[in-house]
Amino acid sequence: MALKERITDDMKAAMRSGEKERLGVIRMITSAIKQREVDERITLDDTQVISVLEKMIKQRKESLVQFKAGNRQDLVDKESAEIVLLQGYLPAALADAEIDALINEAVAATGAASIKDMGKVMAIIKAKAQGRADMASVGAKIKAKLGG
Repeated sequence: MALKERITDDMKAAMRSGEKERLGVIRMITSAIKQREVDERITLDDTQVISVLEKMIKQRKESLVQFKAGNRQDLVDKESAEIVLLQGYLPAALADAEIDALINEAVAATGAASIKDMGKVMAIIKAKAQGRADMASVGAKIKAKLGG
């Protein structure tokens, strides 16, 4: 089942069961997907839907920091709940060992020798690990591996 179909089915189930908070988040996801489809005049596949979800999670994590700084526990709780729901649609996360193996494989494939080659390595890993790893931490690991 495609990810968009799963999200639509979950929205219908949330409507039937009366879960207002969950329904609100799912509608937000659907809206973001449709907005991107309209803007780019395409139909999103699973990979593109995952990138939309990752963007939404990143936005919420940034908001979380601001709300914590502002001592707004109510909003911190709301954003945390939304992050958990959004992450439920992402594929299972990769373990550190799997990420390290991907990095080693990508470095060998590209022949990367210095930090200047980081973009090549990152491109290969992003294609394989999108939605399954935090790309910021992956980038830091690549930088360390290439001697940055």
